[in-house]
Amino acid sequence: MKNMTIQAVAQACGGSLTAAEAARHTINTEITAITTDSRKVTCGCLFVAIPGARVDGHDFIGQVIRDGAAAVLGERDPEELQLTAGEKTAAYIQVPSSLQAVKMIARFYLQQLQIPVVGVTGSVGKTSTKEMIASVLEQKYRVLKTEGNFNNELGLPLTVFRLREEDEIAVLEMGISDFGEMHRLADVARPDTCVITNIGTCHLEQLGDRDGVLRAKTEIFDFLRPDGHIVLNGEDDKLALVNRAEETVRFGLQDNAELYLNGGDSAVPQITADQIVSHGITGSSCRIHTPQGDFHAEIQVPGIHAVYNAMAAAAVGLIYGLTLEEIRRGIASSETIAGRFRIIETGFCTVIDDCYNANPMSMKASLNVLKHAAGRKVALLGDMGELGVNEKALHEEVGSAAADFGIDAYYCAGPLSVHLIDALKKGGAPAETRHFDSTDDLMDALPGLIHRDDTILVKASHFMKFEKLVEALQNITT
Repeated sequence: MKNMTIQAVAQACGGSLTAAEAARHTINTEITAITTDSRKVTCGCLFVAIPGARVDGHDFIGQVIRDGAAAVLGERDPEELQLTAGEKTAAYIQVPSSLQAVKMIARFYLQQLQIPVVGVTGSVGKTSTKEMIASVLEQKYRVLKTEGNFNNELGLPLTVFRLREEDEIAVLEMGISDFGEMHRLADVARPDTCVITNIGTCHLEQLGDRDGVLRAKTEIFDFLRPDGHIVLNGEDDKLALVNRAEETVRFGLQDNAELYLNGGDSAVPQITADQIVSHGITGSSCRIHTPQGDFHAEIQVPGIHAVYNAMAAAAVGLIYGLTLEEIRRGIASSETIAGRFRIIETGFCTVIDDCYNANPMSMKASLNVLKHAAGRKVALLGDMGELGVNEKALHEEVGSAAADFGIDAYYCAGPLSVHLIDALKKGGAPAETRHFDSTDDLMDALPGLIHRDDTILVKASHFMKFEKLVEALQNITT
């Protein structure tokens, strides 16, 4: 890791460096990696001990030293710790807060690498947009992107620590649930380019309403580099209010021109799409128009939202000097990932695994794709969390919208989803509807609910653990 000696790391986070005599000669050598997981310790790495509600990383210090850790960072007094294990010893960096130290070290490390950073946020579509952007940039650069759900105040620094000198650009997803979080994430990432997909109704328990979501998400600009770029959804009414001095690129569908607010030329998208053809749950195609020319795009991700992702990726590609052909290839090669509208053919049925998370906007978008599937269409839906005082009304909103989608069956689980079912019935949906108290109850009933050749959407907020339904569906054979 470039310029990441134990001593430099201690200085970067303001920690007090204590070194056992046998380890003293190592403090000026570069550490090989940084981890908070004792199971992932490698020779020469720095282990960060983070105290948690159930597990305290300090309890594993002896183990990580035996496994080859060159240094340990933690909050406890070194006199309370055993910093030797047999013939092995480690330097110790004491800090007031391990989590804060991790963020400070990640910021320092990015400064050493001096590579461009693309920060991606928004209420819906952060992950799929991040994947599309990375796929495009990979046509020209060596790219490191956020993996899994490593997009919070611990996950983002751990993603940064995966960077190496040969990497040429980082695409970092940035997720929040409260005010101030994005400010702290942006302080670490210091993005050159900020991408915001949309402003929706999520995390309302903390953020209140969409205006609060806008304020929280736009904290990403707090540490945007002076010569940076901003990429925004030009159809989002809240993002239309963003007026920054930095170069701003907006994207949107040509047919939705009436949605663009009157704000002068700055409100008109420079990246647009039309001639959209849906291929059902297998993807779509469209024509993308840019200031540098137009091109035909084949998108392997289903749903109209994927066209927006492609436009955002095209905007970022142009910012970093890609040709239209490189952008086209990158869009075509982008695929879905587990839990994010991944298509699974089980041999008995088709499963749409979209169970990683949910809010009203994303649930309606997913149902809108399901309605284009062949055969019997089934929605397995669960509660959506963190919606605040309007959680009942927002579940009803999804049910009312879905009443006209032509989906054959809705099987829902969770105390809030009963309101979704009620709204479906009030809306006159001809679909079969059943409600279950819990995810386990729904899972137990699945064999009697699912038919051969069904197409089944699985979607709920993460706390509902609907991944269990995805696994169960793959085991149904008759």
